[in-house]
Amino acid sequence: MKFNTKVIHGGQHHDPSTGAVMPPVYQTSTFVQTSPGHPINPDYEYSRAANPTRSALENALASIENGTRGLAFSSGLAATDCILRSFKAGDEIIAMDDLYGGTYRMFTRIYKDSGIKFHFVDMNDMEQFKSLINENTKLVWVETPTNPLMKLADIQEIAKITKEKKILFAVDNTFATPYLQKPLDLGADIVMHSATKYLGGHSDVIAGALIVKDEALGEQLHFQQFATGATLGPMDSFLVLRGIKTLHLRVERHCENGGKVVEFLSNHPKIKRVYYPGLPSHPYHEIAKKQMSGFGGMVSFTFVSGKKEDAIDFLEKLKVFTLAESLGGVESLANHPALMTHASIPEDKRAAIGITDDLVRLSVGIEDAEDLIEDLKQALA
Repeated sequence: MKFNTKVIHGGQHHDPSTGAVMPPVYQTSTFVQTSPGHPINPDYEYSRAANPTRSALENALASIENGTRGLAFSSGLAATDCILRSFKAGDEIIAMDDLYGGTYRMFTRIYKDSGIKFHFVDMNDMEQFKSLINENTKLVWVETPTNPLMKLADIQEIAKITKEKKILFAVDNTFATPYLQKPLDLGADIVMHSATKYLGGHSDVIAGALIVKDEALGEQLHFQQFATGATLGPMDSFLVLRGIKTLHLRVERHCENGGKVVEFLSNHPKIKRVYYPGLPSHPYHEIAKKQMSGFGGMVSFTFVSGKKEDAIDFLEKLKVFTLAESLGGVESLANHPALMTHASIPEDKRAAIGITDDLVRLSVGIEDAEDLIEDLKQALA
């Protein structure tokens, strides 16, 4: 199947008992056994281990990322935590220096006393990256594009190194979505999503996902999920599954609108710099063209004045864009990373990687582009 067909039919089956076209919401915690240890359906004993609605979503996740196993979690951070539970004191993890604030907080605060050592590096400096690899390196963690500076990393080139050194390689594919980028096909071992964002697509669910190609790795991660309990409930699974069915249509429009917003911002006298991988001036534009089929709807920018007050004034004036955390929904959202999504990163670290106090991040939705541009125009006036 091609992708647009996969999001609707990939890994999906009509309900065997009723013929329902959409998988029912199996709102149950447990399942009947005919004799101790003998459930009616051997796949389902207790919903923490497996639930038919969640299974339908997990099959869809595996299909659209070209993996063999999908796992659905209660949040993207729960999915990330599940991966980290594979490691022990003395192990080392190399991560991209520009990360979602929640990921950085987990790495540096929740796991700070675990004995796991984290390194943060610009993944485009391949020599520095390779210099950090040693016999204790167990995982490489990459976001591409990154949140919020839209940096990219060459998945294929990193995968060559991790495969040679037998190191697990995980990619947070939240911003790109599998419609625009397929990390497993490029050599990654694990794909992570905050399914709250583009996969769900309607700002009405909190969810996370992992997808892998190696079946043994999938079993290991499923055991860790089952044993720690960070599973997604049936109603939330249904909502994400429903969202996936329109992913291709939505992301096409996100990309289209994103490009128009970028063109407007790039020519506005009050805007100093626009961060968007579709711009030929973007430092990693060639990587974007190589590994992505489009450039997405996430845009960040700074002001000529460099003042935080100008960013706040702009955000307070918006009428169509909504000032809120999160991204990837049908509605356009605006965010101030330093005060909102990345506030957990220390100020000196933010400054070092380029998250300035005048930086604004936009999640461009699927409204009429003319209305979005008019809103930006009046907020910048």
